[in-house]
Amino acid sequence: MKQLTKAEEQIMQALWQQGPMFLREILDLLPVPKPHQNTVATILKILVEKTFVTVNVFGRQHQYVPAVSKEDYSKKTMKQIVKGYFEGSFSNVVSFMVKENNLSIEELEALLQQIKQQQQSKK
Repeated sequence: MKQLTKAEEQIMQALWQQGPMFLREILDLLPVPKPHQNTVATILKILVEKTFVTVNVFGRQHQYVPAVSKEDYSKKTMKQIVKGYFEGSFSNVVSFMVKENNLSIEELEALLQQIKQQQQSKK
C-alpha cells in the first residue's frame, strides 16, 4: 500500500468520516483556507489511480468512495513507522512514548490490562 501525501490524507479523512461523497461535499468539509476545486479534483484523480478511492458515476456527477478503510491504512502506516524509526519494535515505541511523557503510568497500566484481556479472550 502506498503512502498518502498530507493533501491526499486530508481528503481521505473526509471520506472516512462521511463515506461516499461528491466533489462539492468533500470541498465543504476541508478546512480553511480551502483548496481550489480543481486541486481537489486532481487529488481525487490521484487517489483513484493509487486505488484508495473508487468512483460511482451518476451522469456527469462523480461520487467518491473510500476503497481502503481507515483501520487498514492506519495499521500499515503504523507498521512502517515502527519499522523505520523504532527498529521494528513496538516495545521501543512504548518506551519512547513513556520517555517523552506522552504516556502516563496509568495509561500504560490500562494498556497492559487491555492486552491481558485480549489474550484471555483468545484462549
